[in-house]
Amino acid sequence: MDPIISIRNLVKYYGSKEVLKGINLDIYPGQVIGYIGPNGAGKSTTVKILCGLISDYEGDVTIKGMDLKQDTLKIKSIIGYVPELAELYDVLTPFEFLSFMGALYQMSPELTKDRIERILAALGLQANLNQRMDTFSKGMKQKVLIASGILHNPEIIILDEPLSGLDANSVIIIKDLIQRLAKEGKTIFYCSHMMDIVEKVSEKIVLIDGGAIVANGTFAELKTQLGESSLEQMFANLTAGDSLSGAADNIMDAMHS
Repeated sequence: MDPIISIRNLVKYYGSKEVLKGINLDIYPGQVIGYIGPNGAGKSTTVKILCGLISDYEGDVTIKGMDLKQDTLKIKSIIGYVPELAELYDVLTPFEFLSFMGALYQMSPELTKDRIERILAALGLQANLNQRMDTFSKGMKQKVLIASGILHNPEIIILDEPLSGLDANSVIIIKDLIQRLAKEGKTIFYCSHMMDIVEKVSEKIVLIDGGAIVANGTFAELKTQLGESSLEQMFANLTAGDSLSGAADNIMDAMHS
């Protein structure tokens, strides 16, 4: 089977700072990839490149056999993206915003309307379908963003902290949805700091630090390689070294000085 996403020697500079230092990664159809790393590791930059939002990079990125720089629009049509932070047009209602998204993907108004109503009902927003989003909580806006990322039934879904602001029941729904989408053959690229959820939903875990991949494998493989029982501890050991040790003690000491 050929990879649906292939990244070779991916390098990205911001000015003189090298934020991606030769990323190499193959992702196959139906895989859920947990892409994790500390702040500033290069996760968001990788995501923005894959989504076609950043084009001035070095190296090769092919998606479904297409070169990302040459076929950007065609590739965007098969990707769904749920960003961590997004400015919604919050003077619109969810129905108006998602109808606009459906039109961008050249979906028929009838299909768009049917999917909006059914997806938002499943996410508990049926009563808010025609309510302006400037009154919405963060969690409600996040549900609309999730709906916008899957509305056009994309082959690849890129999720950047998709559970931000969601209540416990909604988190369960999204975790179940990720696993169901993968079984259907969708490819999920999942970025998060929530290690317990990454551990549960990901078939493969890729840990990036300082712009380079420092671990890549299934959770079972990483446990064997690194000798740790939890992803949280692996993450801490690979990215923080000894800097976490005693940090809580130091904070307590400062508070009581």
